[in-house]
Amino acid sequence: MSFAGNIDPAVSNAVECSFIIPFFNECESLEILYGEIVEECETLGKTIELIFIDDGSTDGGEEIIRQLAAEDPRISLVRFRRNFGKSAALSAGFREARGDIVFTMDADLQDNPTEIGNFLKALDEGHDCVTGWKQVRNDPLDKTLPSKLFNGAVNKAFGLKINDHNCGFKAYRREILAELEMYGELHRFVPALLHARGYSVGQIPVQHRARRFGVSKFGAKRLIKGALDLLTVWLTTRYAARPLHLFGGGGLALSTLGFAILAYLSVLWVAGLGPIGNRPLLMLGMLLVLFGGQMISVGLVAEIVLKRSITEGDKYSVAERSGAIVERELSERVSREIAAQL
Repeated sequence: MSFAGNIDPAVSNAVECSFIIPFFNECESLEILYGEIVEECETLGKTIELIFIDDGSTDGGEEIIRQLAAEDPRISLVRFRRNFGKSAALSAGFREARGDIVFTMDADLQDNPTEIGNFLKALDEGHDCVTGWKQVRNDPLDKTLPSKLFNGAVNKAFGLKINDHNCGFKAYRREILAELEMYGELHRFVPALLHARGYSVGQIPVQHRARRFGVSKFGAKRLIKGALDLLTVWLTTRYAARPLHLFGGGGLALSTLGFAILAYLSVLWVAGLGPIGNRPLLMLGMLLVLFGGQMISVGLVAEIVLKRSITEGDKYSVAERSGAIVERELSERVSREIAAQL
């Protein structure tokens, strides 16, 4: 889902930093986290807003946020009807954020708000997104080991050098959210998604505090989900605009190998070197040709569908527009406004 139609940079001037905080049954930590963020931002002299996303909590956490919002108008609450997941929560928060800089934080108090200033410095160095790196993790082995495997696989697939893709503590320039699509479990791939669009992604080491309340909501099964999501992101970022290159390339390679096997068997048959009808190699060659042809067909069908649905935003990402085209657009806008007043 894209937010291009919902983000207007002109309305963000009053708020410098937006904080998006999804929570699910973490009522004990909400008020503490709120106080820590406000205290740190007052020290930094930043105007802020806090957007809490209730992802289907059943422990009364939404009532705590309502009480805080009654005392502090900078607080907003978005409450889901049920648990939709972290990606959906972040997506909803991005829609509401008005700050020039948008932070995402977990609600379990393991992210330390004293790192906010370090994120802002890293953004000032030219990055579009900065992700935290939990160098020293206060998590058990069943969380740290899968995370290392996941980070290595994502870095290998996308040519990145990010040590902690899973860290929920991130900071974004607000304008890049228009090109950040979040659904399913794609919150784990934010650096990869932005890197694929050409944005500068940096990282800073952050303090990872021990969990004070509750237990982790994630288990070892996320490895399976992560592997499948990795395939999805790899496919949609590299081949979304050219599916025939993927399916057609693989199909052509398989078909070529199949035809080579069949040609070899044909030479044996012509040379009288025995029957070939009962050889497993014949079946393999036929299967390779058929499967390769099917892959090429899938690629062609995908190209036809893409031709009818692709948009300009799917083809490229614009970093800057200037010169005559901007002046022409401004002139046309003024002309339309004058015509509307007549």
